[in-house]
Amino acid sequence: MPEPIQCICVDDEPLALEVLDSLISRYPNLKLTRKCSNALEAMEWLKSNPVDVVFSDINMPGITGIDFAKAIQNSQTLVVFTTAHQEYAAEAFEIEALDFLLKPISPDRFAKTMKRIEEYFDLRQNKAKDNVELEEGHMFVKSDSKLLKIAYSEIQYVEAFADYVKIWIGGDKRIVTLQTMKNMESGLPKDKFIRVHRSFIVAIDKIESLQSNSVQIAGKEIPVGKNYKDGLMELINNMNLLRR
Repeated sequence: MPEPIQCICVDDEPLALEVLDSLISRYPNLKLTRKCSNALEAMEWLKSNPVDVVFSDINMPGITGIDFAKAIQNSQTLVVFTTAHQEYAAEAFEIEALDFLLKPISPDRFAKTMKRIEEYFDLRQNKAKDNVELEEGHMFVKSDSKLLKIAYSEIQYVEAFADYVKIWIGGDKRIVTLQTMKNMESGLPKDKFIRVHRSFIVAIDKIESLQSNSVQIAGKEIPVGKNYKDGLMELINNMNLLRR
């Protein structure tokens, strides 16, 4: 039997900690090792007790959950934010949190987060040396011990997934491979793809609609980070000028 995924919870509200404890207890492969009432306590605990996942509130006195996540960003610990404030979502994903749970957290919503956690650790355990070779008009992706050829025209968007990327090529079909977003951004054709968020690169011709903080592709709403918004708007404006 594989070792359980170890986690801690960080929240200044005792009731919120109890709710998370109850949700986590439903999963035998997820082990809660500590409940902390603030980020400083959690940071001290992690110095000698590393874990796989941290469930952290954001709006806490002293060190916020965002600052706490930044402080442990160089470790291999995944961060899942739990908060009652939707307005923190964009900033949470800017620092590549694995997920963002809005309170009150339902069992069904927590199950989706658990699925993401399990998918990530399954990938990391396999330790396949997957990568991407970018060429003219297409890429070769090593995934599941196979070399797959993907035309750039097939790609809808690329999503960061901790040490991996998910290449979405239509519907619910995606290919997961070991690669960085930085390498993907530098290698993909600039006239076909644009980075709109730390966690997302989108195919320009697949954008269906544009809102103030998101774009829609294949019915999915993809966030636009504040550091990428100007570049996206400049691209859209230039495209409109070319159509005149």
